[in-house]
Amino acid sequence: MSNERPWLAEYPAGVPAEIDVNEFPSVVSVLEKAIDTYRDRPAFANLGKVLTYGDIDRLSRQFAAYLVGELGLKKGDRVAIMMPNCLQYPVAIFGTLRAGLTVVNVNPMYTARELKHQLVDSGASVLVVLDNFGHTVQEVVAETSVKQVITTGLGDMLGFPKGSIVNFVLRHVKKMVPDYDIAGATRFRDALVIGQLKTLPAVQIGSDDIAFLQYTGGTTGISKGAMLSHRNLVANMQQASAWINANIRLGEEIIITALPLYHIFALTANCLAFMKFGGLNYMITNPKDMHGFVKELKKVPFTAITGVNTLFNGLLNTPGFDQVDFSKLHLTLGGGMAVQRAVADRWKQVTKVPLIEAYGLTETSPAACINPLDLKDYNGAIGLPIPSTDACLKDEDGRTLATGEVGELCIKGPQVMKGYWQRPEETAKVIDGEGWLHTGDMAKMDERGYFYIVDRKKDMILVSGFNVYPNEVEDVIAMMPGVLEVAAVGVPDEKSGEAVKVVIVRKDPSLTVEQVKAHARENLTGYKHPKYVEFRTDLPKTNVGKILRRELRDPSRAA
Repeated sequence: MSNERPWLAEYPAGVPAEIDVNEFPSVVSVLEKAIDTYRDRPAFANLGKVLTYGDIDRLSRQFAAYLVGELGLKKGDRVAIMMPNCLQYPVAIFGTLRAGLTVVNVNPMYTARELKHQLVDSGASVLVVLDNFGHTVQEVVAETSVKQVITTGLGDMLGFPKGSIVNFVLRHVKKMVPDYDIAGATRFRDALVIGQLKTLPAVQIGSDDIAFLQYTGGTTGISKGAMLSHRNLVANMQQASAWINANIRLGEEIIITALPLYHIFALTANCLAFMKFGGLNYMITNPKDMHGFVKELKKVPFTAITGVNTLFNGLLNTPGFDQVDFSKLHLTLGGGMAVQRAVADRWKQVTKVPLIEAYGLTETSPAACINPLDLKDYNGAIGLPIPSTDACLKDEDGRTLATGEVGELCIKGPQVMKGYWQRPEETAKVIDGEGWLHTGDMAKMDERGYFYIVDRKKDMILVSGFNVYPNEVEDVIAMMPGVLEVAAVGVPDEKSGEAVKVVIVRKDPSLTVEQVKAHARENLTGYKHPKYVEFRTDLPKTNVGKILRRELRDPSRAA
């Protein structure tokens, strides 16, 4: 078997070839063991307030009891969560899971159109939302299956007087909370009080039950819910923890959680894996405020940090970052988009810790490949397949390719999703008869078993680690009466890795760049906005009329 898996010989000492997927039957059992072992240790910190594992136990139990006892939710019902990183997030996630329900993570920056699609598609019956985004919910909630909206302010769990001050400043000074009115909405704090008076019945949670419906564009424009079971997430947690175990000090780790918990990377790598170690997730609510972020980093002796290339690059270019104390830092994990050599080299120079690149997908919960943690320098690879994971490269006809050949990267392992929610035909497109997940990424493997991404088969654009699907951007721009044809492509961008560019053939010659951008702002989340708009008389096409996006991406041919 080993010659089929050359990467096993490259594993760092102590990393097993296989993990025990059956050690924990569910994410809840991992949580409960962590609560028993680390009850008085800090679990989550945000805006100066800390919740211990004991606090998470009590509050998540109250939230679970509210969902089941007061709202009458039944096993398998979906609860949508629409918040940035704040203390309410882990309480809502773990409460939902303990009640035997499924979490639907929602990007709070979604426009009304995007939010409506996800709520309708998932059939969520409850939505937890931060006040700042209540106005978006108000626009569409009546057209969804949501029966109860639970609202909360950023300061609601910070205690008095701090919480009241934070809420006041956000609403009245910074004007960051637009007015909204949602009939029958309940406050998060009130839900917890009601939950205190209810009993939480024992719920049987099976490893095959769906823990998260994690939405992703997949290979086509429409956002689909990847069904991630308890087994998928427990497996990935076990795989990631086996990989990083050597340096971990139980009950002493502090991981900086700057990526949002609604993103699968932070959800599994930070929130879940470090819970198993009794670690503290130090949550950053607004990592875009780099000066504020660096100020936070100076306050805490952190041991680990995860992020995307743009985040690391932003920190390195923020004054004061080089004065942060990195003496306890032993793990920096980069994923979500390619880590650039210049950023990795500079990170190591400033922090004395290598920036380790990992690779994964929403569909793999997410980790599939990680570089060894004892890597001395940046190697340009996405790493080695992690324990209990197989990887291979296939050509268009499904034949497995030899070492050094470029083909589509395919992954098999216990972390691969059950499929897309209520979309069997979409699932069949990505998971073949032998159980291989086709990633849509073109890669090659060297003789030692390291994988390298060469190009993307799909035309997806990767902006700061977030997937942007050209179809969706094109559909939105095409809604404009002045547009005849449109193509969206990714172009290299120093700050975000890639930026969205739209090339338009006008129907109305008076259509302006500003009008296009204004229309995009109304209908698309920020990272999907076109940074560049170009007008042309025609678009390059195949003989069947399919737009050739690659010609628009290649400047030499575009000229």
